[in-house]
Amino acid sequence: MLRREARLRREYLYRKAREEAQRSAQERKERLRHALEENHLIPTELRQEALALQGSLEFDDAGGEGVTSHVDDEYRWAGVEDPKVMITTSRDPSSRLKMFAKELKLVFPGAQRMNRGRHEVGALVRACKANGVTDLLVVHEHRGTPVGLIVSHLPFGPTAYFTLCNVVMRHDIPDLGTMSEAKPHLITHGFSSRLGKRVSDILRYLFPMPKDDSHRVITFANQDNYISFRHHVYKKIDHRNVELTEVGPRFELKLYMIRLGMLEQEATADVEWRWHPYTNTARKRVFLSAE
Repeated sequence: MLRREARLRREYLYRKAREEAQRSAQERKERLRHALEENHLIPTELRQEALALQGSLEFDDAGGEGVTSHVDDEYRWAGVEDPKVMITTSRDPSSRLKMFAKELKLVFPGAQRMNRGRHEVGALVRACKANGVTDLLVVHEHRGTPVGLIVSHLPFGPTAYFTLCNVVMRHDIPDLGTMSEAKPHLITHGFSSRLGKRVSDILRYLFPMPKDDSHRVITFANQDNYISFRHHVYKKIDHRNVELTEVGPRFELKLYMIRLGMLEQEATADVEWRWHPYTNTARKRVFLSAE
């Protein structure tokens, strides 16, 4: 079993490496195609290989660009089978972190919560893979306040690391009532860049496909690289008006790293993207949106 997993991992990394070279070649062909269609001068860096690129353009099918990628290997069963989410905490969690993990369990339909105990990360990942878990979520804290969320997709990755801030739990709001456990409708806003679509896929594939009559709505709204999480239920008052009620919890996420591997492979997995704060333009750049 271990040899099979290692072989599958090597094959996946090989396809991922080939994908970058294919994307670069496809971009050059698209630039040449645009120059020929608009009757413009061919870009200088493409003139030496223009004839070879034009010859390969004749064999390309219209609409077939970017159909398959490593994301298809990672999320091949997304939308076909319901995800199986496991939620755990860092070691020796406080009572507030345990409460936050319980609330996250209610957010994701069908999720399970596991007490961390003294288990190592490798043992957690192996147990999740043996039981068919598709995503492992780990929440971290600082002095009783949740400050970090790790989303690791199994069995190949990716693993996304988020910072948590402005956390308001359901336990902090009195007389809030029970939470609906129906499969929610998802709203994603502001994820227009390539990285934004990647993060949107990581988050939305944690949820199963909803039914049409579900009255539960979960929103991931990106603004200035901060992803706002909101959880609502709605009720139709009449044929024109809808009453929206927030049921919590609410928090903000900020992505700071994506690794091409599982949580146990932190030392060896390649970094797909990392936020670099110590640059002159870090505060001005917008990563998750193309606008």
